Amino acid sequence: MTTDLPTASEPALYREVLAQGGRVTFREAVQQDAEATLGLIRTGLLVHVDHDSSITAVNPRSVTGRLSADLRSAASEKLAQAARTAAELDDLAQAYDAAPRRTESWQGGGQVVERLVGAQQFRHRIMQIESEMHEETLAAQPGGARPVEQTGQSLGRSLEVLARGIELRTLYQPGAATDPPTVDYVASLSAAGERFRVLDEPFQRMVISDRKVAVVIDSTDSRAAVFVEDPAVLVTLVGLFERDWARAVVDWHALAGRPRGTGVPLELTDLLAAGLTQRAIASRLGLSERTVAGHIARLREFYDAETLFQLGWQLRGVSGRPAAPPGQDPGRSAEKEWDL
Repeated sequence: MTTDLPTASEPALYREVLAQGGRVTFREAVQQDAEATLGLIRTGLLVHVDHDSSITAVNPRSVTGRLSADLRSAASEKLAQAARTAAELDDLAQAYDAAPRRTESWQGGGQVVERLVGAQQFRHRIMQIESEMHEETLAAQPGGARPVEQTGQSLGRSLEVLARGIELRTLYQPGAATDPPTVDYVASLSAAGERFRVLDEPFQRMVISDRKVAVVIDSTDSRAAVFVEDPAVLVTLVGLFERDWARAVVDWHALAGRPRGTGVPLELTDLLAAGLTQRAIASRLGLSERTVAGHIARLREFYDAETLFQLGWQLRGVSGRPAAPPGQDPGRSAEKEWDL
């Protein structure tokens, strides 16, 4: 006997055996459904009698207690295994934190600021940051059109990052909005939830992950990047990004000749229209409050609503749900293309 529960076809066979008086030949049962017969025998609901090659139905109540006990035992073992795994990984995490990094570094506000030179070291550090990213990425990408080879590789990875519930915001300069491949690339990601804007001013190339680490290209050496984790510096960099973001705007869907969508999961708009709070929505959908706040900001921008009350009122007036691009997947490890 095993701890497996009956499959979809097994109850029907069990009832048929009961209808035949609770006892049939093993051959008859196998002819009707061999897989279900063997499954019921493994579970213990049917007992095979050797001397006359028959099978007998057993009272399920006698099996329930044994199955429940076995399942509880298995669950306890899984919990113990999870605890052991967490302890083992914690040791590895401490080893990871203590491992020396081949970088130039200096202390700043109690935190290490790293300067990496060379593509290999740079990509290695970026992969580490991406693996720890959970909430948002803010990217400022000055210049014109994005290289086609980079956008092709980035599209799929960005979609997977968005599917994990991570908010992505990217700032471009006007040259990007005049390049058709870049416009099409941005429109595709905008439909999935990433937000892009254009600012006709100079700004620093940087990427900020979860407001915990910023990657800034060294202005004196394009091969080098500085990784900043100092909280005071991060507050300043985030403030600069938000200042530039507030002054920038462009409708990428209009540039691409596509209908404009919200890029927000339909479940979230339904809950918001129903009057749930930001915290309640985050709990219901298993998202962080910051991610939900980003979606709400996107909806306010889409509906030109100055207040949350105005947004809720407009959502209720949109025949159930706001417009969304065809085929949008509202769901949420992949890497985000940093494109630095």
